[in-house]
Amino acid sequence: MIFNKFKNFGIVKRIENRVKSKLGRIAHLKTDHTCPKSWYGNDYGGFYINPNLLNENSVVYSFGIGQDISFDLAVINNHNCQVYGFDPTPKSIAWVEAQNFPSNFHFEGIGIGKKTETAIFNLPKNEAYVSGSLYEHDFVDTHKAVEVQLRSFDDILDKLQHSVIDVLKMDIEGAEYDVIDNILGSNVQIRQILLEIHERFFDDGKSKTEILLHKLRSNGYKLFAISDSYQEISFIKL
Repeated sequence: MIFNKFKNFGIVKRIENRVKSKLGRIAHLKTDHTCPKSWYGNDYGGFYINPNLLNENSVVYSFGIGQDISFDLAVINNHNCQVYGFDPTPKSIAWVEAQNFPSNFHFEGIGIGKKTETAIFNLPKNEAYVSGSLYEHDFVDTHKAVEVQLRSFDDILDKLQHSVIDVLKMDIEGAEYDVIDNILGSNVQIRQILLEIHERFFDDGKSKTEILLHKLRSNGYKLFAISDSYQEISFIKL
């Protein structure tokens, strides 16, 4: 019994060490602002948001929805505002078309990119999963790729004609590092930016995240919330 006890303890410690190793790359994140925050959405698809800055006139952009709009529905249910969802993944597009969502939810079957173009999208190795990626990493199969339509942030704004975005949420499988310059360089006012960071996809992921944080802070954004996984981070510009 004593042997089994220590054997089980060793297994638990190995699991804990693997988790710590994974989080260690991104645990350098530190908040630098305090404000109200609420978790919107389920454990998988949720983000922290400052709800006090939203009302029925608010506009929310949600890039990367997969088959989970728990965040988007929480925004609509709590504030009755307009949410614009974007995802170029064929499986996501088919799923959205089969749903009956509130009229406040508007969907575009496109992704955000550095420029407007057709791009190659790598689909997940596990067919039960939805999220693909523009990049090669352990969770996608480069032999299962499709063409998807990307649009630059400026082209998206030209179509939708918004001058203020109250919340911009991105879960775009590593592309956050590439599109952040175009977002921050636009003329639109963005009050909150919520990101899922994917530095685990890249050998230089920590450096990519540090550069991303510097860009956001240099543009007046403060980091006010970090999820337990250290992957969902929330910024506010006052």
